[in-house]
Amino acid sequence: MAKAAKTLPPQDPLTAGRRALHKRRNAAQDRRDALGLLGRVVVLAAAAWVLFTQVFLLTQASGNSMFPAVKDGDLLIGYRLQGTYAKNDVVLYEQDGKLRVGRVLGRENDLIALDDSGTLIVNGSAQSGEILYPTYAKDTLEYPYTVPADSVFILGDYRTQSEDSRDFGPVALTDVKAKVITLLRRRSL
Repeated sequence: MAKAAKTLPPQDPLTAGRRALHKRRNAAQDRRDALGLLGRVVVLAAAAWVLFTQVFLLTQASGNSMFPAVKDGDLLIGYRLQGTYAKNDVVLYEQDGKLRVGRVLGRENDLIALDDSGTLIVNGSAQSGEILYPTYAKDTLEYPYTVPADSVFILGDYRTQSEDSRDFGPVALTDVKAKVITLLRRRSL
């Protein structure tokens, strides 16, 4: 027995028109969706750019001047909009074109003194805290030293190995770029 050939029903012109209209509507909706997605990506990229160039600062620590609080290779996240800096704030500052990390130990009009035993004295009080290393004076400044206006006195925690305000004097507040708000430890990355 021979198979009967299938015959398709004749196409209704109205159905073909509906299909074409539906296809054009879908294509237009796809274009709108793609443009909407592109717009969202652009807005998110702009927001990220503003956050990480104007509000936050991300950098990687280089060297061990703040050991053990900050280790070489740690990722530091700083807040740029900090107005004032308190004693013991860990900050990111620029010195000689290099971004450095250190601890604020003296503010405007504070009296800094270093004795031969390695003791740091700020405004008549010996500073020890959790610092493991002695603080010896270097030849740059004469002690006791009064921190000038609009400046801070910054030291590294690894006092015997760090370059800090003992080497180049006080740091102008305009050179302090951010207060470190958190750090991520590098684990063999």
